[in-house]
Amino acid sequence: MRILVTGSAGFIGYHLTKRLIARGDEIVGLDSINEYYDVNVKYGRLADKGIDVSAVEYNSLIQSKTCPNYSFIKLNLEDKENLDKLFCEMKFDKVCNLAAQAGVRYSLINPQAYIDSNIVGFVNILEACRHNNIKHLAYASSSSVYGLNESMPFSTHDNVDHPVSLYAASKKSNELMSHTYSHLFNLPTTGLRFFTVYGPWGRPDMALFLFTKAILEDKPIDIFNFGKMKRDFTYVADIVEGVIRVIDNPPKGNKDWSGETPDPSSSKAPYKIYNIGNSSPVQLMDFIGAIEKALGKVAKKNMMPIQPGDVPATWADVTDLVEDLDYCPATPIQDGVDMFIAWYKEFYAAKV
Repeated sequence: MRILVTGSAGFIGYHLTKRLIARGDEIVGLDSINEYYDVNVKYGRLADKGIDVSAVEYNSLIQSKTCPNYSFIKLNLEDKENLDKLFCEMKFDKVCNLAAQAGVRYSLINPQAYIDSNIVGFVNILEACRHNNIKHLAYASSSSVYGLNESMPFSTHDNVDHPVSLYAASKKSNELMSHTYSHLFNLPTTGLRFFTVYGPWGRPDMALFLFTKAILEDKPIDIFNFGKMKRDFTYVADIVEGVIRVIDNPPKGNKDWSGETPDPSSSKAPYKIYNIGNSSPVQLMDFIGAIEKALGKVAKKNMMPIQPGDVPATWADVTDLVEDLDYCPATPIQDGVDMFIAWYKEFYAAKV
């Protein structure tokens, strides 16, 4: 298949494209390489897959030096003209949209970035898929859509109308927009609500990266909600396995769906929403303990109240993904943290 993966210089995008390339798909990676976090990590991910980062520029498709079935283009989703041109020229079979302005707390500082990328950019993707006979659009949603929900585990069959950040609201909007296109234009769409993904090549703004860096530099780590947080930490390889299974299985529509008792996770249209997580929440302090064990060093801890936009706990109900696609996350937390630490020390060898 010829697949477009947007956000391919990002964390999950890097791992997903690597797996798809390895199995023989023809992959075009797209990313804006914005400066939300250290672009050296993004360029490192591209270089690892044979992209000449010195040649990366907007609107230019670059062939990998080591992967004949991989090419990359630096492009903003908001650039509708060039996005449409790319779709028209490349004639993709499927699209996996991972590109987005990420971050809950940053959405309180720069809300416009979320409207531009996550709303305007996403409707451009939908339009391009609609007009180019795309067989399936899989896209990143987020566990943050559960907002004020307290019923655990979080279920895609529950209502999610109370987000607590603009980031979460933009992701819920993506799900609503996708259903509209599935209903009106018979475009198969699947939304994936990711739950706290971690692992090698992870994002520098995420807890594992921040904690590791601070501990190695003998600096204190900020622990929010005084450590009383739970997260459904999910190792990136488990996430990617689930994403690939989703890409390969477009939704066909739920023949039993009823407008009298509407299920938010499906529709008569070819539309589906899945949680994709570990389904085993971990106490934040236990996660920190795994980092300390991997580093052989105790963290200096700065206990702080919960931050605006944060939720105290996440826990994914992945029953549908298990039943429909035999999804089975299997990486223990300590193993996943150990693999991240090994990568971190190698990547930052000069600093460690």
